[in-house]
Amino acid sequence: MPRPTRIQYEGAYYHVMNRVRARQKIFYNSEYYSAFLKTLEEAHSRFDAQIHAYCLMDNHYHLLIGTPRANLIRIMRHINGLYTQRYNRLKKKQMARSSEDVTKRY
Repeated sequence: MPRPTRIQYEGAYYHVMNRVRARQKIFYNSEYYSAFLKTLEEAHSRFDAQIHAYCLMDNHYHLLIGTPRANLIRIMRHINGLYTQRYNRLKKKQMARSSEDVTKRY
């Protein structure tokens, strides 16, 4: 069954929480946190998202977002989509570094 349509309106405040499946980590070190914060900054400048508060934990995050333009769906699509791309790039780089370390040992 599809999830109900989210109600959006101008000037609203939303508590948004996102957790990955199986409670896997989405933030491994400061590079990941920085990438996410950069994504929030871009959402603010591009979509006028007002980030009033955030809480980032290893496996999920909470945001308090104000939407002067009734565009929460677009904001969250941007945040989640762009951070996923950045996460995948960081993970790939991290895996490449760890495989180089293993090769150096032998």
